[in-house]
Amino acid sequence: MSPRPAERIEETLSFIYESLDGIRKGRDLILAITKKENGEFLGCCGLQGKGNPRTPELGVWIKKSAHGNKYGQEAIMTLTLWAVETIDFDYVIYPVDKANIASRKIPEALGGIVFEEKKVRARSGGCLDEVVYKISYEMLKSNNRMMDNGGGP
Repeated sequence: MSPRPAERIEETLSFIYESLDGIRKGRDLILAITKKENGEFLGCCGLQGKGNPRTPELGVWIKKSAHGNKYGQEAIMTLTLWAVETIDFDYVIYPVDKANIASRKIPEALGGIVFEEKKVRARSGGCLDEVVYKISYEMLKSNNRMMDNGGGP
């Protein structure tokens, strides 16, 4: 989780190189989120197998000017659809800043339940109250079936 934009291009390049390394190793899938109409960059999302590949971590970052349009929710729902159809896992985890209500709605819409709360050091140097959601494979599969049938989670 990086609650602040990069201050230097080197930070962005480091993220890109680390992402590409994780993709090459078959551990991560990091995607750019773009506007369908014109290809404008909106943010990125990912599924990372940092700790245990049976419990990968979901994450999303949307640029401030695009907040409030549900781009993050759409991206995560699309990513979980891919995950359910493509990889074998037990559940995904979704860490989020406890105070970020809009971001918390994403895992909650997918049936996520809070299973851990902790304080973590943010890249900005401050401390975050983090809530970690757990979303089971079965719940994601059920949500994806509803999406395939024209409904929503």
